[in-house]
Amino acid sequence: MKIKLRTSKHGVGESLTRPDAVDKVIGDFEYSSDLTHLDMLWGATLRSPHASARILSIDTNAAKQLDGIAAILTSEDLPGQQNYGLMTPDQPLLCSDYVRFEGDPVAVVAGKDTETCRKALDLIRVEYEVLEPLTDPEQSETGPSVHPDGNVVRKVPIVHGNPDLIGDVIVEGVYEMGSQDQAFLGPESGMAVPAEDGGIDLYVATQGLHQDQVQLPPCLNLPPEKVRVHLAGVGGAFGGREDWSVHGHACILALHTGRPVKMSYLRDESFVGHLHRHPAKMWYQHHADLNGKLIKVEARILLDGGPYASSSVSVAGNAARFACGPYVVPNAKVEATVVRTNNHPNGAMRGFGAVQACFAHESQMDKLAIALNMDPLEIRRINVISKGDRFPTGQLVDVPAPVRECLDAAAAFPLPPEGSDNLDSYGLPGGAGRTAERSRIRRGVGYAVGYKNIAYAEGYDDDTRARVELNGEKLNIICAVAELGQGFVTIVRQIAFEVLGLLNVDLKPANTSDIGSAGSSAASRQTYMSGQVIRMACEDLGDKLRELCAEQHGVGAGTLSIREGRVVSEDRAIDVPITKISPQPVVLERQYSHRQTTGLDPITGQGNPDVSWLFAAHRAVVDVDLDLGLVRVVQLTCGQDVGKAINPLSVIGQIEGGSSQGLGLAVMEEVLLKDGKVQNGSFTDYLIPTFADMPPVEIKMIEEPEEGAPYGAKGVGETPSLCSTPAVAAAIRAATGLELPRVPIKAQDIALPAQGS
Repeated sequence: MKIKLRTSKHGVGESLTRPDAVDKVIGDFEYSSDLTHLDMLWGATLRSPHASARILSIDTNAAKQLDGIAAILTSEDLPGQQNYGLMTPDQPLLCSDYVRFEGDPVAVVAGKDTETCRKALDLIRVEYEVLEPLTDPEQSETGPSVHPDGNVVRKVPIVHGNPDLIGDVIVEGVYEMGSQDQAFLGPESGMAVPAEDGGIDLYVATQGLHQDQVQLPPCLNLPPEKVRVHLAGVGGAFGGREDWSVHGHACILALHTGRPVKMSYLRDESFVGHLHRHPAKMWYQHHADLNGKLIKVEARILLDGGPYASSSVSVAGNAARFACGPYVVPNAKVEATVVRTNNHPNGAMRGFGAVQACFAHESQMDKLAIALNMDPLEIRRINVISKGDRFPTGQLVDVPAPVRECLDAAAAFPLPPEGSDNLDSYGLPGGAGRTAERSRIRRGVGYAVGYKNIAYAEGYDDDTRARVELNGEKLNIICAVAELGQGFVTIVRQIAFEVLGLLNVDLKPANTSDIGSAGSSAASRQTYMSGQVIRMACEDLGDKLRELCAEQHGVGAGTLSIREGRVVSEDRAIDVPITKISPQPVVLERQYSHRQTTGLDPITGQGNPDVSWLFAAHRAVVDVDLDLGLVRVVQLTCGQDVGKAINPLSVIGQIEGGSSQGLGLAVMEEVLLKDGKVQNGSFTDYLIPTFADMPPVEIKMIEEPEEGAPYGAKGVGETPSLCSTPAVAAAIRAATGLELPRVPIKAQDIALPAQGS
């Protein structure tokens, strides 16, 4: 889709350039890894080389003698609480007795430079009793305990309708998804600076400043008001910055030494220093009548959470709620379980539990189409959910749900002509290597639909705050939203212009001191939540300015309106720039909460757990080399429910990016583990789609504004990552005739199916 930039318009619905775009392109933008301080030390973490072991002793004497080392800390030196955690404090800041995954932190050092720190790490001697790791999630419930809190983090049942009904046609399958890395370009980094009041200021790349700040004070033995978190430049996130990385380690080193401490991971440490997408194994059975209408869905989903809980409780909830897909399913029996293992910890990633389920339920819909000799597009059309239907949780769909429109939009784009893009060797599977024989290339087309919730769910009290300050010619907006690259920096300016007509708008740097929480930049919630509170605050400011102007002119405020940055009366007898109304700053603050949700019934899974939903559909066209198993994705098309596109160009970018990550998960991206240890912790061995791997992406935005959202706008970042993966997988199946129940699909799965992974 082509977006025409119009410099004369600045409000909602226009495609504006990001204010930080030029600095990022030319290299002037300051990311967290660029932070510096005159008195700065560097920090580094010693991590376990074992997936499971008991710590017998730690000897730091030799390392302490190294010139340039300012501090070496172990668990014995921690100033406060030993454990932290995003939702449950179950993860040690520094391990004292056991290590539970390869990468568990054992000690931290601070030194004059990174080379000195690494030398010190090499000199620390840790004696371990190596234990047999538990790496098979299927053995976790009955296996030895990985963690004192037990191996089952959560089990989520959903029982809907009559689960004993049997359909005329039954298809079943077992599906697997490997672990995916968020693969953000800027590795974890940040700097902790001791303050004169005895507190600490942490500058860090994060997705949620206040959720970080809540965890820090107990670990640092400080009151909350003395722990301040500031957003540093973020080089991508995709869920991987929801949990801590350098946060606690940099702070304890800075407080111990009394000097600023900077920490910055290299890529190999990044692979073990943040959590990945939960790998999953999923057992499914679909029942339908002879016309293709769904009768019942049965599903059992097993998620590997690694040794610590992180956000696994919520991921399991999502996997269960979205297990049946965006379809009318009158009867369902679902169970999603997340367990602990000694594999690498897993947590939030774009799509958050719904990605795993979407691959399985869409694979099942294709199987059902084959069993009924139906078109895979048609069987989806006759089953998709719409407003007025109910999900298997019993929740009523009372908002726009344009699933059919998304599906029809994806299908309406013209298919690429056969062979037209294979005029040279680069267009063939395998690229410029000229490895493919044209006669052995098969083309396939596949479809998929998916959906996910907006905002936090299951009764979580989610809110956000914003303050607007009109000070002279400038409007300042204060809101603690973490800008990750999603475009919030543009959205706030467009909303302010739409309400007040002002162009001189400044979004102040986000921190935990200036205003209360805006929640995490996760769950596709910031446009929906913080966009709305900023709109409300700007509207309140407009009302206040009309009142002030009315007092000055002796008229009623109701006779005045705001047009193009001016307060005017109907006859234009009063016509005053809003920046000239008050010589003093005018300040308004608002708080906003979405509609109330409920938890799931622990037995039936019934409830009203979600605020709203996002829907999308993809069509994929692929060429497959049958002999070598090489795949080239020729085209992706997408129809996506966006509510209202505040910045269409930004929306297109998000959909393209999410589709790219979905393509990567389908055919190349997987964190490989052996005995719990990462085998491909670099971008040499962990492959992500490059420019050469990405096909044209054709996009149709479905705009059905949602009441209660800012101008009807929904989040858009997660949805394209849901159904792009199963669409590509479906297309490969169509080209090869193979079942291919696991992603990523590897060359050997196609060329050597009997020996495939």
